[in-house]
Amino acid sequence: MKILVANLGSTSFKYRLFDMADERVLARGGVERIGSALSRSYAQTERGSREQQIPVPDHAAAVEACLQLLANSDIAVLEDPKELAAIGFKAVHAQGLTGVHRVDSRVLAAMEAYNDVAPAHNPPYVRAMRLLKEKLPHIPLVAAFETGFHEDIPAAERLYAVPLEWVQHGIQRWGFHGASHRYIAERTGQLLKNTQARIISCHLGGSSSLCAVKAGYSCANSLGMSPQSGLPHNNRVGDFDPFALPAIMRATGKTLAQVLDDLANRSGLLGLSGGHSNDLRDLEQRAKEGCPVSQQAIDVFVASVRHYLGAYLLLLDGADAIVFTGGIGENSATIRAAVCANLDWFGIFLNPLRNESAKGEAAIHESKSRVQIWIMPTNEELIVARQAKALLSA
Repeated sequence: MKILVANLGSTSFKYRLFDMADERVLARGGVERIGSALSRSYAQTERGSREQQIPVPDHAAAVEACLQLLANSDIAVLEDPKELAAIGFKAVHAQGLTGVHRVDSRVLAAMEAYNDVAPAHNPPYVRAMRLLKEKLPHIPLVAAFETGFHEDIPAAERLYAVPLEWVQHGIQRWGFHGASHRYIAERTGQLLKNTQARIISCHLGGSSSLCAVKAGYSCANSLGMSPQSGLPHNNRVGDFDPFALPAIMRATGKTLAQVLDDLANRSGLLGLSGGHSNDLRDLEQRAKEGCPVSQQAIDVFVASVRHYLGAYLLLLDGADAIVFTGGIGENSATIRAAVCANLDWFGIFLNPLRNESAKGEAAIHESKSRVQIWIMPTNEELIVARQAKALLSA
């Protein structure tokens, strides 16, 4: 069984092609600038890599262009495009739905109903899925929702203190980054040889969250009803008091829609930096050069990570491992060091030399540390491929 896992943007399509017989990655690639005369299709397989600049008007054409490269070129890994068993999607949110589903009109309607809850994710996914269903009806589409890993979070960590009947309308902490946290939970349990391990998974990147995991199950996640909550993100706000909304609307004359757009697109690290950058690498460089605003933005981000880290150490009655993943978690020694500073009274000791030099999957704790600290590249695509295979097999 061969499954293509898609990562969609409004004008981009990226993928990995898995052979689920041995979970091998047969190919990776994508299309950039969809809808532009400058659109570019690229692919890399074990036979080499190819790139071509061709007109790609929409996401369905993008999939077809990629399949042509994978089946009808000198780097081909498919004998025929019909070998593709499904396209899997790391879907984010849907009203009244979680888990893994074949994409049909019901799933698309549920996702569309939450376009305003997940405005950066749902609209491009819904548009692309509708188009693919129409133009490539022979390929099953599978949506693996990020909320699925968090289905077992207990009420104490799930519910907001709002009128109880609101829960019937889906108002609760759903949690996201499920594929990433699921992979970290499974892989860390293997490395520690402990299926009951207490793990704090720190997915830090353009979008960030912490997850408390025990025995492979999510116990809490820093993201709430929407992907705009929790930690500060690259340009999304994170935790925010809703009663500030009328105050800022009066002060600026902006409508609710405009303020929500600011919170979703011009806040987070971008807002904290005064609009300079939403990229932590830029902020770290400017902080080293003495920019107090950039250092302040980093401090706010680290404080939020430590807030949830402390909460989850209490929730889990300690931890067996703290794992850093995501673009920031894997690549920023500065953030890892700041997050783990002065935690010796928890029995947590980061090794500074290992932290600075580590690449890829690596342990970065001192030998005396009661809690192991790891850097671990996540593999969300593999998790989605496994979920799609399980659904199709069932």
